[in-house]
Amino acid sequence: MPTTPASGSPRIIRRARYSGGGTDGAHPTERPPTPLESGPRMTTTSGSPSRSGPDEPPADGPRRHEPLAVDPADSPGTDTPSAHDASGLCDQAQDLASNGHLSQAAKLYQRAVAANPPPAVQARALLGLAVVEDQRGDLPAARDAARRALATGDARHAPRAAYHLALSLEQEGAWEEAARVWRRLLDLGGPAYTAVAHYGLARDAEARGETDRAETHWEAALDLPADPGALSPLHADTVVEAARDLAGRLLERGRPEAAGAAVERGLAVADVPELRLLRAAAHLEHAIADLGAVVDREPDTDGAARPEPATSGAAVELLAGLLALRGEPDAAERVWRSGLADRAPETAAEVRRRARRGFASAPEEDANGAAEPPWWEPYLEEAAVTSSTPVLAGELFAVVTRMHALLAVPLVEGEARPSALRAVMEQALRTPGGTVWGAGVHADFRRRLHEAMGEDPLPEGWPEHGPLDGS
Repeated sequence: MPTTPASGSPRIIRRARYSGGGTDGAHPTERPPTPLESGPRMTTTSGSPSRSGPDEPPADGPRRHEPLAVDPADSPGTDTPSAHDASGLCDQAQDLASNGHLSQAAKLYQRAVAANPPPAVQARALLGLAVVEDQRGDLPAARDAARRALATGDARHAPRAAYHLALSLEQEGAWEEAARVWRRLLDLGGPAYTAVAHYGLARDAEARGETDRAETHWEAALDLPADPGALSPLHADTVVEAARDLAGRLLERGRPEAAGAAVERGLAVADVPELRLLRAAAHLEHAIADLGAVVDREPDTDGAARPEPATSGAAVELLAGLLALRGEPDAAERVWRSGLADRAPETAAEVRRRARRGFASAPEEDANGAAEPPWWEPYLEEAAVTSSTPVLAGELFAVVTRMHALLAVPLVEGEARPSALRAVMEQALRTPGGTVWGAGVHADFRRRLHEAMGEDPLPEGWPEHGPLDGS
């Protein structure tokens, strides 16, 4: 029976387990981390997340005529602001938002928009309003503001608005409009947002099953500038996330070499543990393929010899272990059983030796002096072959704990009645009866007693049925 699929090694990595990417055949439910979700919140400028401009305020205090960040309810606010005031209103709104006053910040951004300022300030106000409304949970208002900010075409704020809008639309399931926004972001220029847009379009193409188109966008998303110093934080984060996502998808499709190449491009930007894990997974796929070729090898028609028993045994042990490691115990069991049933006795013996070599037990001598393995070894071997050793260990500990409790209570209570003590001991002896190996331990005791006494004094079915005296 073949132990690996005909098309090569079985696929090892599920992206949901290792990479967190979306699933093939449907739009991804996960999306790249954004400033709205991790790290500083998305702001309307590229400076500090709490306000625009220099990181530190001027030494002589606020500039003349610069509005202070105050609660709009504390000022009249009845006059329509002028276009000149709009920038200051954005500063105040940004400070309020950074301190959690989202409702007041939204009002100030709305006043700035109503002032009809120059396009750059208008775009900043609309983007700030989109972010605040998103944080408040008013997604329709957030998307409307982001669309208006995008429509300004401002070189600084329109790309951010497009990024914010596209991710929000993906989260809502509006895939068609999200794709249109990603394409619009491509037209806005800039290497970082171009990579972001290609990543979004790659995910969209994957969800539609258009793998050729997706490959084009993946390649563009992972494209790095000639000067590594020119890579912005957003661009670097996008490359790393796209590499992680793509590598997971490729591993799912059984393409470890391509997955490894994608991982290397991400690692060229940042040393990320998730990417190293995916690289290890790609190597693991190669190892499974090579080991499967050894295990499944049959004599060639020209009479070429099969692998040596030691080689076959090692390949069986390693392949079964790797299959169990990736969460496929049934496949691992098939590999073990195939090796144990090998038609070459030497190979089967080598496989059995490897399956049992971790056992801490030595053969015992029977009454005739012949070596005989302990009664529990077949159960240990079965556990090793079926990747259920932890289950067996847990079962053993549970039985020991139960027997200990049964025997300890009368000792602690000072029970001296023979009938009560006998009942407790019988109950303790029956404890393993519900396990797979319970019959084995009882049979071993019966055998030892028979060898010592020369006869079998135990009634049929003891100890589960009837006391020792058979009454």
